[in-house]
Amino acid sequence: MAFDFDFKVEHVHSLLQGNPHSQDWYTALCDELPKYQITSVPRVAMFMAQCGHESANFTALKENLNYQAHALSSIWPKRFPPGVAEKYAHNQEMIANRAYCDRMGNGPEDSGDGWMFHGRGLIQLTGRDLYTKFAQEIGKGLEETVVYCETFDGAIESACFFWEHHNLNAVSDEGDILKATKIINGGTLGIDDRTARFHHAIQIFQG
Repeated sequence: MAFDFDFKVEHVHSLLQGNPHSQDWYTALCDELPKYQITSVPRVAMFMAQCGHESANFTALKENLNYQAHALSSIWPKRFPPGVAEKYAHNQEMIANRAYCDRMGNGPEDSGDGWMFHGRGLIQLTGRDLYTKFAQEIGKGLEETVVYCETFDGAIESACFFWEHHNLNAVSDEGDILKATKIINGGTLGIDDRTARFHHAIQIFQG
């Protein structure tokens, strides 16, 4: 399935605002978006706006867990109380293993699942359960899928997987930026930037 409009590499250059790999991202977008029926102006505009915000213009493909002790205690107070948080501060692997253990399908802290299945992709896929489901849907092994999520195509397709399972095409068809943001973010963080990105994308796609 082709796009419903003339989707050009120049559009991606403009939307990703200086990303040095915009040609690679354009190629991957052309490969992956049509698989998930993200082909119309409003759908592609919403995808680019939301994913652009979430990933800092497609530059952040992995969750940054480099937290200070006080931040750990604020974000996960039960898992990193004062006195414990200091032992984990700035060690991303240790933080992930404790923060994400015994939930989302992950094993205990010493299993390493928290680090193995921490957030990756444009809309960060997190937890063994989600990685397993994504792997099954795309016909790849679990470890292969983890690596795939850090590639151009994998970062996009993992976001498309989230998109499809949250019915975001229908939300995009309505142009409902607020609803899309709440689904992706859990709140309205960055709503002004997401809105500006969406309208910019609409403008350049319609030329």
